Amino acid sequence: MATSNYSRELDIALLAVQRATLLTKSVFHSHAKGTLNKSDASPVTIGDFGAQALIISALQHNFPEDEIVAEEEAKDLRENTQLRDTVWNLVKDTILPHEQSQSALGGSLPSAERMLDIIDKGDSKGGAKGRIWAIDPIDGTKGFLRGGQYAVCLALMVDGDVKVGVLGCPNLPVSDSEPLSENIGADATDDERKGVLFSAVQGQGAHSRPMSTGKLAEGQSIHMSPLSNVSDATFCESVEAAHSSQGDAANIAKKLGITKPSVRMDSQAKYGSIARGAGDLYLRLPVRADYVEKIWDHAAGDLIVREAGGEVTDAESNRLDFSHGRTLLRNKGVIAAPKSVHGKVIEVVKEVLGSKSKV
Repeated sequence: MATSNYSRELDIALLAVQRATLLTKSVFHSHAKGTLNKSDASPVTIGDFGAQALIISALQHNFPEDEIVAEEEAKDLRENTQLRDTVWNLVKDTILPHEQSQSALGGSLPSAERMLDIIDKGDSKGGAKGRIWAIDPIDGTKGFLRGGQYAVCLALMVDGDVKVGVLGCPNLPVSDSEPLSENIGADATDDERKGVLFSAVQGQGAHSRPMSTGKLAEGQSIHMSPLSNVSDATFCESVEAAHSSQGDAANIAKKLGITKPSVRMDSQAKYGSIARGAGDLYLRLPVRADYVEKIWDHAAGDLIVREAGGEVTDAESNRLDFSHGRTLLRNKGVIAAPKSVHGKVIEVVKEVLGSKSKV
């Protein structure tokens, strides 16, 4: 049953992401531990399928009429029974000890076949009408594999507008005051000081809370840093050069007078980090003219930053538009910054990217 203030949607989203994140941590410690194996039976594949199954199961139990856009489909599991059984065993074992949480999420899936059907519920084409959830079960593939930053991401869009966003970032520090550095959370551990859930509801602000293995921990409000001089900014960007033009970012930083080196991180953990003031700017610049972003890579983070007092647009200063199917078809690049300096950043972004187009 839907709620007008999205309180129930937020609670279910937080619990589902927390449970799915626990599964991904289990996969890392039992199957990955730093490997860069990217075969079809790789740890990231196992984690992707398991996390997606858990999240969609919770959404189907609570909001059966809602559509879901998710990255994975169960075709590979149907063709590979060994992989299917591995994922199924992990899903069965990922049970929260807190009875109220488990009841809210709908308990365990009844069978491996039902799990496959649940995974395939993420086949919505998206669009501008109705309630649609967007899931990225493991955002930041290489970060996950190396024990660095990754995120489990979930967002609810209503008529193309993001209303609820949740990010599970198991390798970020719990403390919102810990400054952003490139090695922050680089080693995956079960240290109590690591693991944070970021969340936001449209018009209700953004929050962070420690990740737990049971009921949800108490949350606290987060805010972008009150940056007045853009030259003092710490900016983050993607680790992978294929995802964002690092050369353009360096030129933009130089023109803005930023002397601190960029912090390169995988996943939407970048959105969470700047939303709580650990960093200031997030630049994701187009690497080629035909590159199109997926909605599940940005929906949750976009809302969390905006609700924390920031501004998120594309490189042309347009708001990100999640109403055109499964991709950000109408947007190129992503610029996230405190409102106080966003205009200046966009001005320099346009200057740098515009000069390239004239060459």
